[in-house]
Amino acid sequence: MGIYLNPGNNGYQEAIRSKIYVDKTKLIACINERLNTKEKYICVSRPRRFGKSMALEMLAAYYSRGCDSKKLFASYQIAQDQTFLEHLNQYDVIVLNIQQFLIEADTGHMTEYLEQEVLRELQKAYGESMYRERMGLAAVLREIFTETGRQFIFLIDEWDCIMRERQESEAIQKQYLDFLRNLLKDQGFVALAYMTGILPVKKYGQHSALNMFWEYSMTGQDVFEEYTGFTQDEVRALCNQYDMDFAETGSWYDGYTFPKFQHVYNPKSVVEAMHRRRYSNYWTSTETYEALKIYMDMDFNGLRPDILQMLGGGRVKVNTRSFQNDMRNLKTKDDVLTLLIHLGYLGYDADTQETFIPNREIMEEFENAMSVGGWHRIVHLLRASEKLLADTLAGDAQSVAKELDQAHTQVASILTYNNENSLACAIGIAYYSARKDYKLIRELPAGKGFADIAFLPLPHTDKPALLIELKYNKSVCTAIQQIKNRQYTQAFEGYTGRILLVGVNYEKDERNKPHRCVIEKIERIERIEKIEKDEYC
Repeated sequence: MGIYLNPGNNGYQEAIRSKIYVDKTKLIACINERLNTKEKYICVSRPRRFGKSMALEMLAAYYSRGCDSKKLFASYQIAQDQTFLEHLNQYDVIVLNIQQFLIEADTGHMTEYLEQEVLRELQKAYGESMYRERMGLAAVLREIFTETGRQFIFLIDEWDCIMRERQESEAIQKQYLDFLRNLLKDQGFVALAYMTGILPVKKYGQHSALNMFWEYSMTGQDVFEEYTGFTQDEVRALCNQYDMDFAETGSWYDGYTFPKFQHVYNPKSVVEAMHRRRYSNYWTSTETYEALKIYMDMDFNGLRPDILQMLGGGRVKVNTRSFQNDMRNLKTKDDVLTLLIHLGYLGYDADTQETFIPNREIMEEFENAMSVGGWHRIVHLLRASEKLLADTLAGDAQSVAKELDQAHTQVASILTYNNENSLACAIGIAYYSARKDYKLIRELPAGKGFADIAFLPLPHTDKPALLIELKYNKSVCTAIQQIKNRQYTQAFEGYTGRILLVGVNYEKDERNKPHRCVIEKIERIERIEKIEKDEYC
């Protein structure tokens, strides 16, 4: 058993001995299908805290020659797969943590150091006869393959750390990518190459140096969707086991969505919450908000309005194709948004090509980043949101109208004032504090149309649901009547609590005509009770 060559199964043993272990061993079956095929080059990129290193430890335990891992996997899903025994501990595995080599090597000599370390272990395992002076790693592996017929599986962790930590050095990046290409591409000794990192494969010039890799990233995980994070069923089982509220867990850590698995949770944060029996922002335990602030403050046209839209509960279109898969060559707002998707700060819907803030945990990261940046007016709105929610629940329509008027004016300093989208964004931000007790849904399919904004209370609260309808140059009564005529309350089918109907109207000339608001309450028996009605109806 070596450090890099066939490191054994100790890492995976630690994982399954942990208090919380979620069975992701079916990933092995997906990888087995790709051994010695044209799809044997796999690059899976995910944010930090999404279990990339644990997956590599599992693969190393399964494939590594020289150790017996049958009992380790016997009680897990992969043991039922027909390929389980065929590939179990049948390969020489080379595990490379690029972060480690980058830290230990002299600047600019990382690949030389890597070759030296791995060659030393190969010489121990295969003897000096396989090595001639000045032979590089690829040449030695070809020699071993020719003499013994043995193939290698490469498991590469933090493959992209050079792109992240040596952003200014294109020369070092190119040298590293050329090294990987020479080591892996079109080499008969490669049975599989599986790389993980935060970023997809780096591009330079017109082509990628590693164009043989099949990429699976946060903009498209495809067959690896269910192994990207925790699924809904897995989180529900953990919540039952640890007596935690499933809906609140989702509001904190859900929101990463893919075509097949619409609900993917941040696994590290879910585990923390279950261990501690407390919901909190565990993102900051591994990364500070300054990393997000750098990108939020980039001066690209349209970036600030897009962030504001998402902060208000909306989604924005994003073109992910222009991104160069590094953290330096950012030329448009779409590049920044795509990078934030890969870093896990934004979710992405591949069907609609839209991005959004996925959950409450990430929302707090945006709030932290704005608190020390040039977002003072918006931060003021966020901090005033507790009063707005209290006034709404109390039925104080006059105060609500005044507070929404102020919020709309502040948001309009970044967005266009005279459109309902701007007001919807302002309302989403103005009710920011409600996110701890509510799920905000914009354009909710309901009855005979779409409700502009809905706040659905989480099960642990005793608060009423909110349906908000927005009007421009009309009347608040028109807004309330539309909710009733189009039966928007049908969206809450099965919900037995109270519902507040909130109508909001604004005028073209915001300086002379303030916003109007009216609030009505629907009791459980569907009886309409007017809380407050002003003279504008």
